[in-house]
Amino acid sequence: MTQTVTRWARSETERPFPYVLMYHSVATYSRDPYLVTVDPQRFERQLRWLRRNGLRGVSMRELMQARQEGDASGLVGLTFDDGYTDFVHNVRPSLEKYGCTATVFVIAGRLGGHNAWDADGPRKRLVTAEEVRGIAAAGLEVGSHGMLHQQMSELDDEELLVEIAESRERLRDLTGQDVGGFCYPYGDVDLRVRNTVEAAGYDYACAIWRSPVSGRHALPRTYVGDRDGGLRLLAKRLRHALTANR
Repeated sequence: MTQTVTRWARSETERPFPYVLMYHSVATYSRDPYLVTVDPQRFERQLRWLRRNGLRGVSMRELMQARQEGDASGLVGLTFDDGYTDFVHNVRPSLEKYGCTATVFVIAGRLGGHNAWDADGPRKRLVTAEEVRGIAAAGLEVGSHGMLHQQMSELDDEELLVEIAESRERLRDLTGQDVGGFCYPYGDVDLRVRNTVEAAGYDYACAIWRSPVSGRHALPRTYVGDRDGGLRLLAKRLRHALTANR
């Protein structure tokens, strides 16, 4: 992976790949078998840590634009997968408090539903169409997480196009705004999937930390969980700095 990321960094941007944090749900909880939930108080402390260390969390749209203009110093991408309703109730107020923005990747075909793909986890509600419009109207970025939260590499070409292209069109119609970002469910991406995302017109796409492909349409991200206090956040920041500059 390091060689692939390095080739992209040198050939496309001549800069290290950006620092992007990956969240899912921010809510109080009693059970979290998939480790996708951060307690709201912990999340606020994480944002506070970023600001105290001269960093500001921003949407991927803002981060990629700043990088293009050569002025992304101190910016960290904040991404939230799946589009849980707690983004509206718990995440957005904290973002506003600390002067941050973020990107939420929503599942276009499950608006108002729940996380049916997490068979052993607690049920979590997903944002409604009205909430998606409110998120976009507030200046936060809405990206696509597909139509149904499926394994992209297991789909045939027709199914893949629906997940990628149709979800984008649906969200554009819903928000009245361009949808420039895609996020691969489960981090499942291969060359065919990445090329389909790029051909569909997305400006960028987010993968996970270790991905078989890379580039602007498979950006690596750093997982953040409920155990991540200041020391762990610092360690992850240092790891990114060391890896991104190789």
